[in-house]
Amino acid sequence: MQGNIFNIQRFCVNDGPGIRTTVFFKGCPLSCTWCHNPESQSFEPEILFYRDKCTGCGRCKNLTVNNADFICFNGAKEICGKTVDSDYVISEVLKDKIFYDSSDGGMTLSGGEPLSQPEFTLELLKKAKEYKIHTALETCGFANTEVMRKAAELTDLFLFDYKETDPILHKKFTGQDNILILDNLNLLNVLGKKVILRCPIIPGFNDRDDHFLGISKTANCFECIEHIEIEPYHSLGAEKYEALGRKHPNIAVPEAAAVEGWLEKLRSLTEKEVKRA
Repeated sequence: MQGNIFNIQRFCVNDGPGIRTTVFFKGCPLSCTWCHNPESQSFEPEILFYRDKCTGCGRCKNLTVNNADFICFNGAKEICGKTVDSDYVISEVLKDKIFYDSSDGGMTLSGGEPLSQPEFTLELLKKAKEYKIHTALETCGFANTEVMRKAAELTDLFLFDYKETDPILHKKFTGQDNILILDNLNLLNVLGKKVILRCPIIPGFNDRDDHFLGISKTANCFECIEHIEIEPYHSLGAEKYEALGRKHPNIAVPEAAAVEGWLEKLRSLTEKEVKRA
């Protein structure tokens, strides 16, 4: 079984419990205005060009996205996205099994959106369980409900993105409304799965009182949600936008005091634990 990914990152500590290996899938059904991984949005391979690193050596003159063996030694150009098979991914994941076992870690599938490549995702989850590896799935929730159900059978923990409460604003900010997303969250609740609700907070977009209230109501409504994680906007993706030839969104990075205010506000609205991611 083959799928499209753009990175396998080892020794991750923020993508679920313990030490983990995170597999980043290429392609996402949403197009969030504030996305900090713009290279993850397209399902197709892309070339990133970092102009300030280019020495004009000319080696990349005929570079295309099919040159999988291409390496720019100056780091000026890179190909983002490649097709791999599940055996290759699992072999990479297994390299650190000793660390998973000692830290209660495991494999996390992220993106992009893993559930947009359902067969590949299910195959990886199945293989991980065969090796008794803890599985986590980061998802925007916008996926076929039956695919979500099948993934739930093989997933120990869901890192579930909650981007916007208002369905109209959700569509404005991400390209899709949140009705299917909430239906899938409800499904995970019915199935008794463990869920961490991850909430990106973006100044000028969803840093509103009614959205914080919506986060708290959702967390209070669903028993499956173990805790809430606030993800303040950051501009670390700015260089990637430029490398892709795209305009970076003009969003202000929140000050520490603002972030602390968000945390305090949410903690006053719910008994669920609220953390900064």
